Amino acid sequence: MLTRCAWVNDDPRYQAYHDNEWGVPEYDSRALFEKLCLDGQQAGLSWFTILCKIPNYRVAFADFEPAVIANFTEQDVAHLMASPKAGIVRNRLKIRSIITNARAYLAMEQAGINFSDWLWQFVGGQPVINHWPTHNDVPTFTPESQIMAKALKKRGFSFVGDTICYAFMQATGMVNDHSLDCHCRPSRVSS
Repeated sequence: MLTRCAWVNDDPRYQAYHDNEWGVPEYDSRALFEKLCLDGQQAGLSWFTILCKIPNYRVAFADFEPAVIANFTEQDVAHLMASPKAGIVRNRLKIRSIITNARAYLAMEQAGINFSDWLWQFVGGQPVINHWPTHNDVPTFTPESQIMAKALKKRGFSFVGDTICYAFMQATGMVNDHSLDCHCRPSRVSS
């Protein structure tokens, strides 16, 4: 039997996410945009709730294509709010945040800023492998996630607080917080 991080439940979807995605370095700008938006949807909820809804989010938000999402209107927001069949968290602020974030992403792109490079600068361009003794020692935010959150907000992003940013950093492999006994723990030691 594989040993996994303590936060993983017995659901095969959660285990697959943990084993194949969480903590794996992601460098694709569009994939990072999607993950940042999804982490924002998690605010006040469990990640498992959002994980189960990712296919629905991809349908509702044009496969997270920023150029399409940026053109969503208040009518689109109202439709998503009114439709339980959409299968997303029906919170007006969270829905609007994805649209706001798409516009901010496009503004950065139009300014010649590579979103991936810009995000990875907060960890010096390479994954930080942490060595927390127990699951309870893992912080909910760090100075780096606080700096990232402020920078994202300055660029016009929303639902990007320091805790959301740290969860995002963990999920996208900017930091690796797999427990010391987890089978996904990197074997190399980071300085």
